[in-house]
Amino acid sequence: MTDTRSTGKCPVVHFDHAIGDGPIHGLVSELDRMRAQAPVFRSDHGEHGYWVLTRHELILEAFQSPDVFSSRAMVVNNPDPEYLWIPEMLDPPDHTAWRRLLGPYFSPGRVATMEEGVRRRCVELVEGLKDRGECDFVSDFAQQYPTTIFLQLFGLPLDELDTFLAWENMIMHPGAEQKLGKPGETHHEVRMRGMGEVMGYFTDLIAQRRVQPRDDLISSALTWQIDGKPVSQEQLLSFCLLMFMAGLDTVTQTLGYSFHHLATHPEDRRRVATEPEVVPLAIEEFLRAYAIVMPGRLVTQDTDFHGCPFKKGDMVLLPVNSATRDSAVFPDGEEVVIDRSPNPHIGFGSGPHRCLGAHLARRELRVAMEEWHRAIPDYRLADGARVREHGEQLGIDTLPLVWDV
Repeated sequence: MTDTRSTGKCPVVHFDHAIGDGPIHGLVSELDRMRAQAPVFRSDHGEHGYWVLTRHELILEAFQSPDVFSSRAMVVNNPDPEYLWIPEMLDPPDHTAWRRLLGPYFSPGRVATMEEGVRRRCVELVEGLKDRGECDFVSDFAQQYPTTIFLQLFGLPLDELDTFLAWENMIMHPGAEQKLGKPGETHHEVRMRGMGEVMGYFTDLIAQRRVQPRDDLISSALTWQIDGKPVSQEQLLSFCLLMFMAGLDTVTQTLGYSFHHLATHPEDRRRVATEPEVVPLAIEEFLRAYAIVMPGRLVTQDTDFHGCPFKKGDMVLLPVNSATRDSAVFPDGEEVVIDRSPNPHIGFGSGPHRCLGAHLARRELRVAMEEWHRAIPDYRLADGARVREHGEQLGIDTLPLVWDV
């Protein structure tokens, strides 16, 4: 994946974070290796190339410096995007205004009122699987469980989930499956086609909610104002697109990596199944060790960043999983310590853009751990299973599990 061609403080290497199909943990292992060699390096991949930060302190600094590292462009191979994900691709103060509007919907108190429904859905899915003795954990559980919560929040029909997931994969994982693209279509073209489908769907849905409001987030958004002005149709669509992407992917992928670990580490699985006090610690450790997000940032001005010459318009990759596995901050950071404490990871990011849905994600993960292991405490990876991952935002497509009935 990497081929270092120069040495020095800022080496140039051939590095592609947007892997389409690779061995599980291959990318984080490569970043572990690069972190030991250089805190910053430049990838020559793609038309423009991009910088990559590898160490916790530098990634944290970039997250907390939106004046230099703008969120206006977040895909490192596309420094001038023709789309705007709101509020993720906004910088303060515009971003701050949106966070104020959204904050109450994802507060700890609001999330606590959702637990009954979250647990009910989880139990329903697990009970439907436990007597089968096998499943593809990703498609049978990890995609079904958190996405249902999101659909309820937005008032979307559950019977269209398969269509939603196909659009989600086109946007978030355009290289994960060749079947997503048409002959000759690039990853960028797949992503743009998926976003177009989603925007068209929400255009119709917003029109319906304007006529017949419901008790859902879209109907509430129609009443929002920023600086005394109603949120525009274009802003609403950009907001819906971002929420769609975040709601249908992040918890799904974290569940996949977490249960892959437990299926291949029997002692950790036993502890999660038999020691309730370990569950919250285990969740934080999985969020740390297997962080999935790798956002880009756009450099707004020429700057010397720790000896490397960043130019205005350059893109910088912030691989959160490299920060959270940095042994300078986390002892034995490349290893999973199931009851690690303290664990001040930045798996949900840091700075103004720290994940708004962190409270909901943690609750969904905790309920899943509790209810799955209550019903299916002893499981393993199916013999001969080939687990592969895709990049940009890390994820796995299939996780065959088996257990005795």
